[in-house]
Amino acid sequence: MGLFNWLKKDKEQEAAPERPLDAGLEKTKRSIFEKLSYAIAGKSVVDDEVLDSLEEVLIASDVGVETTQNIIERLEARVARDKYLNAEEVNKYLCEEIVDLLDAAADGKSAAPFDFSKKPYVIMVVGVNGVGKTTTIGKLAAQLKAQGKKVVLGAADTFRAAAVDQLVIWAERAGVDIVKQEMGSDPASVAYDTVKSAVAKDADVAIIDTAGRLHNKVNLMNELTKIRNVMRKVVPDAPHEVLLVIDGSTGQNGFLQAREFTRATDVTALAVTKLDGTAKGGVVIGISDQFKIPIKFIGVGEKIDDLKIFDKKEFVESLFD
Repeated sequence: MGLFNWLKKDKEQEAAPERPLDAGLEKTKRSIFEKLSYAIAGKSVVDDEVLDSLEEVLIASDVGVETTQNIIERLEARVARDKYLNAEEVNKYLCEEIVDLLDAAADGKSAAPFDFSKKPYVIMVVGVNGVGKTTTIGKLAAQLKAQGKKVVLGAADTFRAAAVDQLVIWAERAGVDIVKQEMGSDPASVAYDTVKSAVAKDADVAIIDTAGRLHNKVNLMNELTKIRNVMRKVVPDAPHEVLLVIDGSTGQNGFLQAREFTRATDVTALAVTKLDGTAKGGVVIGISDQFKIPIKFIGVGEKIDDLKIFDKKEFVESLFD
């Protein structure tokens, strides 16, 4: 599965006929399926009434207004081109058009996880408090360690004791090194020490946690810029990845999170978490389309291997097919 050899699934999961994401996206899938079934009930072709109903379904699924309009316009063009489309196959059409939309959103940017030719590969992780940022770092570290990668974590969210303590627990669980300082320490200092430690230990990856505060955008921007600058004193092109973690269960609020952080720093990739507990999984499509940033990971459960590499075709088919 992608560039990682993810932890093996148990035999029951391997024997199941459903796609790997079906269980994790069950709530969103069920919600969309029910709405789509109602939208096309009694229809034989995709006409204006069906398209209007589909528009309502997509907006209600937190795909977002602008992205929904893009999808509907694509479907309208297809109806005009093909002249006759069977409404019973509308899921197939949706899958194809949304995958094409996500391809366009990536705009040639790689959705592959990481380029390990750079060593240490430095990942700065950003996101508001409560989105699953620290847990995502822990799961990623554990998966990388299982791959034989040498990982160093940096607890640069020094404003919240729980964040440091949680990352320490994950480091111990994953069997990776962690660099931390006292509460209230300069986050840039922690980041500097982490990258320096990664170089000294010949580590493959350094993952830096950061504070998740949005109360003052200027302070946030200044802090993240400072962290970047001090890391570059050790590794000139660090960070190689700025991974923004977004809580998918917050629906449209996820757009606000993405907007604020993309304004504050150069976000290069997204991880959308907590999709297993929500019917708002459509937000993944909208965020990717609106911000033109590759989604690299999605979280669909509590287990370590429930942090998945994002496969747009598999994701869309799991929701709509």
